[in-house]
Amino acid sequence: MNITITKNPNPATPPTENFGFGSTFTPHMFRMDYSDGQWKDPRIVPYGPFSLDPASKVLHYGQEIFEGMKAYRNKQDGSVHMFRPDRNIARFQRSCERMCMPVVDPDIFMRGLNMLIDLDRAWAPESPNALYIRPTMIATQVGLGVKASTDYIFFIIIGPVGSYFAHGINPLRLKVEEKYVRSAHGGTGSAKTGGNYSASLLPIKQAQDAGYDNIIWLDAKTNSFVEEMGAMNIMFVYEDKVITAPAGDTILHGVTRESIGTLLGDFGLNWVEEHPPIAQVMEDAHSGKLKEVFACGTAAVVTPVGTIHFQGADHTIGDGNEGPLTNKLRVALTGIHSGGSERHPEWVFKVPEQG
Repeated sequence: MNITITKNPNPATPPTENFGFGSTFTPHMFRMDYSDGQWKDPRIVPYGPFSLDPASKVLHYGQEIFEGMKAYRNKQDGSVHMFRPDRNIARFQRSCERMCMPVVDPDIFMRGLNMLIDLDRAWAPESPNALYIRPTMIATQVGLGVKASTDYIFFIIIGPVGSYFAHGINPLRLKVEEKYVRSAHGGTGSAKTGGNYSASLLPIKQAQDAGYDNIIWLDAKTNSFVEEMGAMNIMFVYEDKVITAPAGDTILHGVTRESIGTLLGDFGLNWVEEHPPIAQVMEDAHSGKLKEVFACGTAAVVTPVGTIHFQGADHTIGDGNEGPLTNKLRVALTGIHSGGSERHPEWVFKVPEQG
């Protein structure tokens, strides 16, 4: 399918600072519609609102998925490139299947990404800031019957972002969530769908009201094993290994998580995928066996954890500051992002200039 372009007649000027996170968007967006069993009319159009019928299924049954990706400006030559978009596209397809939605052909997905980013490449900021990419699909069939929609909109919006956390890379203060759960086996935890995130809003707000940055999720069955952190993965650093919960039907297959696992192998470190018992983690923090903890994800990249609150008490990780491995991983990953590293060139997809 050919992708048409309608340029915004009054495009805004790209900002140079104070991007925030997820509040500024470029003048254009990609859109494609699904009806009669096929995708139609892929196009780039001026950024703007949709018109939805009040009975659209997405508004009532939450049939919706999205992705979180980034593009970066190369510090050496000024080019713009995406970080591992093939992995995000594959994850989007898995989300489609779990949420009973039509898959998007990877070729049209990638061409849409390249053309949109190229058109608005002036909006890609200097590293460590980035151009955030949000592909999304929503169900638009009109009707209140509880069944999968027959009609959908797939769209991509992009915009410059800074740090996900307001205080940058300072060590996080986390609260273990001991009442609510994020996901259970057989649920939608492995799909990137809005319902997983809306369910987290109350416990995260409660934690933030108590003075913490975010929460650590425990498993739904026993409420004793660490799953992940808020909306990202979390890893625990020991002398001889780095532990994180295995991805599965309760945990999203994180692209940054996977990349860090590869980097740990490059560094000669043992990456162990198992569910760490939270009580043991806290005991190890006090004994000194637990050296560091960090969160990782597309938005947060690699962010240190300094404090974990569990069973009414704060527990300090290490000396409460960023540890050496956390720093090494963040430097390595951001070096790849900015083009300042020779590691894993296969992870970098340069956005071609269309002319």
